[in-house]
Amino acid sequence: MPESRPVGGAEVRLQELSKTFGPPGREVAAVREVSVTVAPGSFFTLLGPSGSGKTTTLMMVAGFVHPSRGAIFVDGRPVAGLPPQKRDLGMVFQSYAVFPHLTVFENVAFPLRVRRVPAGELRRRVGEALELVRLAGYDRRLPRQLSGGEQQRVALARALVFRPRVLLMDEPLGALDKQLRAHMQLELKALQRQLHVTVLYVTHDQEEALTMSDAVGVMQGGRLEQVGTPAELYEAPANRFVADFLGDSNFLAGTVVGPGAGGRYRVRGAGGLEFDGGAAVALATGQAVTAAVRPEKVLALDGSPAARPAAANTCAGTIEDVIYAGDATRYRVGLAGGGSMTVLVPNGPGVRPRAAGTPLTLAWDPGDTRLFPDRAERA
Repeated sequence: MPESRPVGGAEVRLQELSKTFGPPGREVAAVREVSVTVAPGSFFTLLGPSGSGKTTTLMMVAGFVHPSRGAIFVDGRPVAGLPPQKRDLGMVFQSYAVFPHLTVFENVAFPLRVRRVPAGELRRRVGEALELVRLAGYDRRLPRQLSGGEQQRVALARALVFRPRVLLMDEPLGALDKQLRAHMQLELKALQRQLHVTVLYVTHDQEEALTMSDAVGVMQGGRLEQVGTPAELYEAPANRFVADFLGDSNFLAGTVVGPGAGGRYRVRGAGGLEFDGGAAVALATGQAVTAAVRPEKVLALDGSPAARPAAANTCAGTIEDVIYAGDATRYRVGLAGGGSMTVLVPNGPGVRPRAAGTPLTLAWDPGDTRLFPDRAERA
């Protein structure tokens, strides 16, 4: 249905966007100087915990919240002073926001009636939108006759029917069960690619962000902590918050004691444990750092020195806890020098399960060890 496709996604650019609430002298900053450019036709996600400012940022783009400072551009055109209906942006909410007294057809037709689209054109475009979200034949039903997933499709069709170049989505899958949510994630991404529309998406769900996004902006305390592809954020987090929020990490406290192999740093941790790791910023000898290592990057060896990878970080430990997770087993390993690490071992043919109390040697690549200066974390 080429007629239903937008002419292409628009670029969205936020420039030092800020929002404070409250009376003068007692303002509370909800968003702090957020600057980011969303490429045309891309799927960009704002990811963060509750209260991080991601929804407030989206509402400023939509026009429902007025910025305290900064600017918003859509394809180079400033829109911060325009009312929502003049921005030509599609919007999908978590609560669906479908009109309960209107049929599916009338819900989807609503934006076109507001724009005074002629009746014939209106019927054609509503039919195309319903077919696009696989709801053809549902036009006479009321929302109470639909499942949660079907109601969300109605909301999506209504947001797309007037062919916006930017689609804003505020946790649209949050009210769905896990299985349906996973199915809708794939459908939304496929639909976005088909239509070439720019999507600005908000979620607190890390897996959702990794699954759907071309790029992700991680927010905390109203600020953008890091922007990058899902792989960049996961493999090279900019700070401890990103490493901790996006997936699981082992954290080891230590002090830089000098240069390590391959241009990395040598770190001494608890109990005299020494290991090498890399950092995005220059570190000085004597500087306190925190090292992050993903559980799936750690090998659990049976103690044979010959089995240890060359140039790997290693330490001895004992299994304290075993958690079976279907496709993998998660081991919590107490370290000989104090503290613990988590190891994720895939389950499969020939994989022998280990029991609590089993001694192990843990090994991991220095390239998978990310160092963060503690001073920057406190700041």
